[in-house]
Amino acid sequence: MAGEGEEDLPRDAKIVKSLLKSMGVEDYEPRVVHQFLEIWYRYVVEVLTDAQVYSEHATKPTIDCDDVKLAIQSKVSFSFSQPPPREVLLELAASRNKIPLPKSIAGPGIPLPPEQDTLLSPNYQLVIPKKSASTEPEETEDDEEMTDPAQSSSQEQQTSELPSQTPQRVSFPLSRRTK
Repeated sequence: MAGEGEEDLPRDAKIVKSLLKSMGVEDYEPRVVHQFLEIWYRYVVEVLTDAQVYSEHATKPTIDCDDVKLAIQSKVSFSFSQPPPREVLLELAASRNKIPLPKSIAGPGIPLPPEQDTLLSPNYQLVIPKKSASTEPEETEDDEEMTDPAQSSSQEQQTSELPSQTPQRVSFPLSRRTK
């Protein structure tokens, strides 16, 4: 896979293949080279675009080496974060290790923490809709004949007096805990 058609490849693809070989990667898909080239070209375009913005800001007619260095430096500082120093990590570990672990449930099998300390404790939410006063379906017909105007206004008053249909949420654990 890695040595097929070396002569027909562009110079950049040959460089990517030699980098892979120098890192000890011998067997890879041919499209890996194309993916690395795409990432490489995208990075170069972004750096040169940033360098162009920096040179325009400095009112320079062309991009120079300082603009490219500044663009690379800004990309590295915003793209990659440095880990904290070893001393800081040791202090954080010491403060965290002062807190004892929760007691485990004794029993056969793998020791587990108490159920209230786990994220897997069962908790269910049920939606219980409030029951309405009337369960008759509303009839809406757009006929030319209107029966009694007083009757239609009394129906409107009945519907406005009904309680709102907002569901009530109830939350409880599935199993009972005995303490």
